Amino acid sequence: MTDRYAVVGNPVAHSRSPAIHARFARQTGQDIEYGRLLAPLDGFGDTVATFRRDGGCGLNVTLPFKLEAWTLATSRTPRAEAAGAVNTLRFDGDAIVGDNTDGAGLVRDIEQRLRVTLAGRSVLMLGAGGAARGALLPLLQAGVARLAIANRSADKARALVADMRSVVGGERGSGEGRPIDGIRPIEPGRLSAVDFADLAPGYDVIINATSTGLQSTELPVPAGVLARALLAYDMFYAAAPTAFMRQAERAGCARAADGLGMLIEQAAESFLLWRGVRPDTAEVYAALRAELTADSH
Repeated sequence: MTDRYAVVGNPVAHSRSPAIHARFARQTGQDIEYGRLLAPLDGFGDTVATFRRDGGCGLNVTLPFKLEAWTLATSRTPRAEAAGAVNTLRFDGDAIVGDNTDGAGLVRDIEQRLRVTLAGRSVLMLGAGGAARGALLPLLQAGVARLAIANRSADKARALVADMRSVVGGERGSGEGRPIDGIRPIEPGRLSAVDFADLAPGYDVIINATSTGLQSTELPVPAGVLARALLAYDMFYAAAPTAFMRQAERAGCARAADGLGMLIEQAAESFLLWRGVRPDTAEVYAALRAELTADSH
């Protein structure tokens, strides 16, 4: 019997997840069906319940339901706990396992496809929203030596750092938080907030987690900071280089990349959670990049 999966969101028609997972299934010989579910903004829980009742095995969750998915899950992986959001659900009998594969997908794309080792590196994260938060624990687990967060609202960046410290490794601060078992506390100085005005050269990898990647707006990052980096990475992707990629290239950054590989790698993490096998992402990346290029002409 074919196992059923889907991506649920609102909107969801634009999602490339069905095409990605169809390629994964063919490659690995897995008998699955993968579709799209458009959930009403006030009907996420009912949509998930109906899908489960009809025999669904798991879901990818996209905007705006990742926080609701976190609440719906009866158990969560450490990276979902740290992210405070869930983008993958697996149904095990009465249990609903929640995971967040975004950060793991980012790390794997940087290290495996782009061949940039993160261990011992200094990383600058631009943005302090959900996309940034989901990447922090996987980056720390990858062994980065220093992880700084810069945001237009410096207070938001500082709040994110404080919250992560309260969550990871049991640093309770005021006594509140959700310490994650098995994850050691973050060493002093390893995770910090920095004002854009105080940015100075010295970061090996700069990651854009803001929505400016698909706009023409430049981020207030000094050219000298970008010029010294080994890699400027934009979590967003498009057929043409994003505004952040162009900004980095003009500054003299050695290499710039967008987030198409992250999209595919986070999907592979979901596939692994569901099916117990990791697909080869290189051929899927090549196919989707070619499709993007063709669609732009």
